[in-house]
Amino acid sequence: MQDLLVIGGGINGVGIARDAAGRGLSVTLCEKDDLASHTSSASTKLVHGGLRYLEQYEFRLVAEALREREVLLKAAPHIIWPLRFVLPHDKGLRPGWMLRIGLALYDTIGGRRSLPGSRGVDLTKPPHRGVLQDRLTRGFEYSDCWVEDARLVVLCAMDARDRGAQILTRTECVALERHPSHWRATLRSADGTTRNVEARALVNAAGPWVDAVARNALGTGTPARLRLVKGSHIIVPRKFPGEHAYIFQNGDGRVVFAIPYERDFTLIGTTDQLFEGDLDSVRISREERDYLREAAGEYFKSGISDNEIVSAYAGVRPLYDDSSAKNSTVTRDYVFELETQGGAPILSVYGGKITTFRKLAEHALGKLAPHLPMGPKWTRDAPLPGGEMEDFADFLQRAGERYAWIPPDMLLRLARAYGTRIDRVIGTADGLDRLGDHFGGDLYEAELGYLVKEEFARMPEDILWRRSKLGLHLPAETERRVADWLDKQGGDFA
Repeated sequence: MQDLLVIGGGINGVGIARDAAGRGLSVTLCEKDDLASHTSSASTKLVHGGLRYLEQYEFRLVAEALREREVLLKAAPHIIWPLRFVLPHDKGLRPGWMLRIGLALYDTIGGRRSLPGSRGVDLTKPPHRGVLQDRLTRGFEYSDCWVEDARLVVLCAMDARDRGAQILTRTECVALERHPSHWRATLRSADGTTRNVEARALVNAAGPWVDAVARNALGTGTPARLRLVKGSHIIVPRKFPGEHAYIFQNGDGRVVFAIPYERDFTLIGTTDQLFEGDLDSVRISREERDYLREAAGEYFKSGISDNEIVSAYAGVRPLYDDSSAKNSTVTRDYVFELETQGGAPILSVYGGKITTFRKLAEHALGKLAPHLPMGPKWTRDAPLPGGEMEDFADFLQRAGERYAWIPPDMLLRLARAYGTRIDRVIGTADGLDRLGDHFGGDLYEAELGYLVKEEFARMPEDILWRRSKLGLHLPAETERRVADWLDKQGGDFA
């Protein structure tokens, strides 16, 4: 008998599983696909307070997110790092005084911070001159953070496993039976085999499928109202020099980010479109592609043509419906529905942001505390796997001294991805030729073996698009070669 069964391998599910395992609970998590295979890998990849949420008076959410930004930056400095955002002032949209007041509040509402505050910026000078349209002469600059979103999910799952949780990927919960003292779940793996798991409590962290799981468990959906909102992004060749990002205001009141991405590209997003289709087939629409191109084209001097788009992705956010008239203003705060009448407890999770996942997990376990004996809170000062370092620059320098034979760009990628666990990836190798078969670029067999053994990777897309973004850099045939290599492992992923 397990203490807790968590359904859903996105950031909320793995965050709750991690926290629960660290409090001494026995935990099983099941995910019908790969970890972070849906919403949690389709974000704008920011750990941020959400500057625009101040307009919606979401002061508690912004303050909590800004505090959590500091916590996460310390916990995983290899996959989370500071990023400066430049907000051009465009006449006819939000006035300058409003932007100044909003940024001043953003600088202070989260309390003590380690990142530099906001300031004015002259857009007629490099690196902005020649990049932005001539009408844009002044703006503002502020701090937030970048995050490798899918890797954050995987690291939480690894930490949960290392603390005793059982993580079952590509394993769907197909049936739930409620008893007075426990749940009995039937789980079906990708090969069709089934197993039964009994748990004293159930967490429904299925994201866009939260109501489907609730109907499976209770016969009806949850009392909360769900609004599914699709957010899409496009990726184009690098549009501007420098390591800063841009945040552009639009005439419809929304904002669009343009962010340096994977060294050679710019990530542009996001949209807010009501979604009513097949959750297993979420795609960017032509309307969204055009919207993002045109929104960014209002600011970039060169504009963006459709044939510049090299890749795109979309995800569906399971938001708590607060009756907001616009999809862009629906609350991003999280809401719980705890059902204890008629049997063992079930806690369903709505909404949430990547930035606040750790706090969400604490609050979720607080809801379940009367039903499960558990230890105290612990995650605030605990590093994630690979994050056991004081300063990333110092760590990278030491790694360069130890692995002088690794090309600098490759070493930076490996250090960013794996942090202090880079030694486990490299193993005893003392040269590139000792890393096993070469799959192109800087991808070698040693890394594939690590991802399969330690990071739950099972399919080529797990490796090339979620554990990394190497799919953007390597030829299409690499996917076939990785698939062949995985097939040769014979399914032995222990």
